[in-house]
Amino acid sequence: METSHNSDALGSRPAGWREPSSGLYEGRPEPADEATYPTLTYKRDGRVARITFNRPERGNAITADTPLDLAHAIERADLDPRIHVTVVSGRGKGFCGGYDLGIFAEAGFQAESGQHTEGTVLDPVVQARNHIPGNTWDPMVDYAMMSRFNRGFSSLLHANKPVVAKLHGFCVAGGTDIALYADQIICADDTKIGYPPTRVWGIPAAGMWAHRLGDQRAKRLLLTGDCLTGKQAAEWGLAVESCPAENLDERTEALLERIAMMPINQLIMAKLALNSALIAQGVANSTMISTVFDGISRHTREGYEFQMRSMREGFRHAVRERDEAFGDGKTESRSDR
Repeated sequence: METSHNSDALGSRPAGWREPSSGLYEGRPEPADEATYPTLTYKRDGRVARITFNRPERGNAITADTPLDLAHAIERADLDPRIHVTVVSGRGKGFCGGYDLGIFAEAGFQAESGQHTEGTVLDPVVQARNHIPGNTWDPMVDYAMMSRFNRGFSSLLHANKPVVAKLHGFCVAGGTDIALYADQIICADDTKIGYPPTRVWGIPAAGMWAHRLGDQRAKRLLLTGDCLTGKQAAEWGLAVESCPAENLDERTEALLERIAMMPINQLIMAKLALNSALIAQGVANSTMISTVFDGISRHTREGYEFQMRSMREGFRHAVRERDEAFGDGKTESRSDR
């Protein structure tokens, strides 16, 4: 009896067979395997898409380009029928040190961006004017800017295919807004993970901490600004696995290989099913509220003083002063928000 499924009879393949949807893409050009963006690179490696933050000299700090670059690269992987899983990592000493305070605090919102932002809410002059002590502050101008970053970062969560975040060195402040949107986090034992800006001038705008750690453990970190090690992150359930730094590449590849063995349709269905529970918890609401409070935190008396201190003495000095009383005043990256 003839079958419409190519020339192979149904049931003739081994139960574990894996291949792209038969015939759908036959004769069509393959998507590009590589791309370079202002803040990151993209590369297809077999069934794995590798997105790598590429500002190592600045601790892979976040700029106005980062959310657009990340969302575009994630979509590239999502639409490529050869890709089963995406891994996001960082070049240099760490994953991501947060927003580039050399732009957002020390220099008074002076942009380093490939985007045309003049006359928009991203215009550094507009944001600086909206951040002058004594002037009237428009919180929705602030919200329009920060919610844009969240939309780009949340592409990790809302992508159809699974996304793994590979952390090493440091993943702090705004860097955690990115990583906590990933479906799986794997990290080196000595990775520094946390949100110290809750001590002054910041609330995690993504609002993902309670969803990933539960109420008490999230509060333990955000009520103090303390950080976890990668090993503690795995023990607390924030990371799926941690390992010695020298084994991180090997362990990450093992995880990616196992995920990539699954059919794409199964991966998508499993992620959508599990995301439905996470979204029902109120992720979107948490993000909205947290983004509003993040803006407020930068317009308190203490927040203004921190920014002015950063502009006068440099952000490294201001961060050191902020953290000294907590016993962790040493800065380890170019940014910390």
